[in-house]
Amino acid sequence: MRLKTSGRAGIQLDVEAVRRKLRKLARTAVTAAGIVALAASGVGALAVPAQAAAPTAVTLTFDDGNADQLNAAQIMNNYGLDGTFYIPSGVVNTPNYMTLANLQGLAASGHEIAGHTVTHPDLVTLPTDEATRQVCNDRVNLTNWGFAVTSFAYPFASSNATTEGIVKNCGYNSARGLGDIQTRFSCAGCPLAETIPPANPYNTAAPDEVDNTWTLADLQRSVTQAESVGGWIQLTFHHIAASSADPLNVTPTLFQQFAAWLKARPSTTTVKTVNQVIGGTVKPAVSGPAVPPQPSSGNLVKNPSLETLVNGVPQCWQAGGYGTNSPTFTTVSPGRTGSRAERLVVTGYANGDAKWLPSLDLGGCSPTATAGHTYTLGAWYKSTANTQFAVYYRTGLGSWVYWTSSPWFAPATTFQKASWTTPALPSGASGISFGLNLFSNGTLITDDYEMFDTSSSTPPPPPPPPPAGTNLVQNASLETSGAGSTPQCWQSAGYGSNTASFSTVSTARTGTKAERLVVSGYANGDAKLLQTLDSGSCAPPAVAGHTYSLRAWYTSTTVTQFAVYYRNSAGTWVYWTSSPWFAAAGAYTQASFTTSALPSGATAISFGLNLFSNGTLTTDDYAMYDTIGAPSL
Repeated sequence: MRLKTSGRAGIQLDVEAVRRKLRKLARTAVTAAGIVALAASGVGALAVPAQAAAPTAVTLTFDDGNADQLNAAQIMNNYGLDGTFYIPSGVVNTPNYMTLANLQGLAASGHEIAGHTVTHPDLVTLPTDEATRQVCNDRVNLTNWGFAVTSFAYPFASSNATTEGIVKNCGYNSARGLGDIQTRFSCAGCPLAETIPPANPYNTAAPDEVDNTWTLADLQRSVTQAESVGGWIQLTFHHIAASSADPLNVTPTLFQQFAAWLKARPSTTTVKTVNQVIGGTVKPAVSGPAVPPQPSSGNLVKNPSLETLVNGVPQCWQAGGYGTNSPTFTTVSPGRTGSRAERLVVTGYANGDAKWLPSLDLGGCSPTATAGHTYTLGAWYKSTANTQFAVYYRTGLGSWVYWTSSPWFAPATTFQKASWTTPALPSGASGISFGLNLFSNGTLITDDYEMFDTSSSTPPPPPPPPPAGTNLVQNASLETSGAGSTPQCWQSAGYGSNTASFSTVSTARTGTKAERLVVSGYANGDAKLLQTLDSGSCAPPAVAGHTYSLRAWYTSTTVTQFAVYYRNSAGTWVYWTSSPWFAAAGAYTQASFTTSALPSGATAISFGLNLFSNGTLTTDDYAMYDTIGAPSL
C-alpha cells in the first residue's frame, strides 16, 4: 500500500516493496524438490495446458482501495465478472483513493467489499490490542457503511498464529496471504493452486501480487496451471493505470485482454469472489478494544529507544517514504543508548524521501495528541546528509495526513540531537507521527526519540547547565570532520556579492586541522564560518540575560571581526551584534569579545570571524564561555 499526498509531502509504506522482494528472493531458487514437484504435476515452468483438467475457481482481488482500480471494475462489469476489493477504511474519501460512493457502486455491481485493516500497518509488529483494533474496527467501519464483510487480506502478507486468531475473532470467514503459489517469478515447487476448501481459511495461499513485469501469458499461465490440478487461484492487483510510477501496476489494456480471455474459459473454470469460494454466514461486527488512556505528559513516544523488537523490527515503528529512491532499513548495534538504533541507507535517489517513524495506527503505538497543542519533537542522529523531521497527524477514522516539516539539521558523524517545536495541531487531529528523513542518497542512524506536549505541566526537562568555565562550543578545535565540506557542527555562511571558498587545512594552531576562508571577487557582504544554526545540539546553548566571552585564534591578510547570532524563542536565528575589528595577523592571534546581555527568549548563540573584503582567514580553537566563571584570557 502507498499512502499518498501531492508533492514532496507524500508518504508511502515502502516496507511493502522490501517485503515483496524478500518473498520473491526466498522462493526463486529452483530446488531439486521443486523440479520433482513440477515434473509430477505435468506442468513445466512455462507450460500452458491445453484444457482444464478439474473445476477451477479464479478470484480477482484488489488491495488498498486505490482509485485507479475503478478502471478494472468497469472492465469486469463489461464482461460480467465480479472481483473482491480489500479496503483499508481509513483511506476512504482521501486523495487518490476510492470514495464511499465508489465502494457503494462496486457493491451494487456485484463486487465484494472486504477488509484490509484501518490504516494498513504490519499487524505482526503491533501490540495485540492495536492489531485487534485495526482488524475489527475496519470491519465495523465497512459494516456501518452497509457492506456484508466476510473476507480479509493481511497488509504486506504479514501474519502469524496470533493475527490469524484475531481475524477469526473479528468475524471474518477467511484471510488471504501472498507468495505461496508457484509462478515463473517465485516459489518454485509450491502448489499450483489453493485447495477448495483451503486447509487454513485464515491464511489462504495466493501467488505474489501482480506487478508491471507480468505479461498476459503470465496471467494466463497462473490460471491454466491451476486448471491442470483443479482448485482456487487468487490474483492480486494494486493499480490499473495507463502509466504509474508504482511497479505494482498493470495497464487497463492488459487487464482487458486478460478479462476477455477469462470470460472465454471452459465452463469448469469460473470467476468468483472470495466470499463465493469460502461461503459461510455474515457474522456480527465486533469492535476492537478501546484505546486505553494515553499519557498526556512526559515522553509520548512508545519504544523511543527502539529496544523492543518484534520479528527483528522495533515494535510500534515502521518505514515510510515516497518517490523514486531505494531505502534500506536495518536495526544496528549499539545505539546511542541501549543496544539498538535504526539505520536508513538511501541509494538510487531521484526524488522523494525515506524515513523511520512511529506506526501510523489507531493509537496503540502512535503518540496521542490534542488539537490546538504544540509539541516538542526530538531525536538523536548521525547522518551523511541533511535531515529534517517530517510530521503527520491522524484524523477521522484513522486517516493519516502530512502536516509539516522542520528546518534542516546538518550532517553529523557523531550523535547529535535534532529538536523542533511544532505549530498548533490542527482541529480534528488525534495523533502525531514523525521521523527524521533523507532527501538524497546517504546514511542516517537514529535513536532516542521523544515528543513532549508543550502545554503539559511536565515539559521536557531542560539540559543541566554546564559547569562554570565550560567551553560551550562543540568541536571547538575543528578536529572532527563533518559529513559535508565543513567540520562537524559548523557551517559556512555569508551574504552579498563575493566568492567564498572554505577548506580544511593542516596549518592548525593545535591539533591537525584548521579552517581556511578565501574571499575573491569581493563587491559587498561578508563570509564566515559559524557554529551550525540549528534547532538541535550543535549551536552553543545560552541563557537570556547572561553575557558571554567569545574567543578564536586566527591568522588573516585583512581585518576581521566576530559576527554574532542568537536563536530566539520561536526557534529562528537572527543577527544580533558584531565585535570591534581585529587587525590582520601573520601568526596565530587570539580574538576576544564579550557580548552584552543576551536578549529575552534567546536559547543559543552562534558566532564566527568574518571577511568583509578579498583576503585569506584561517581560524582554529574557538571558545564561548558564560562570563560567570569564564577562565582568564
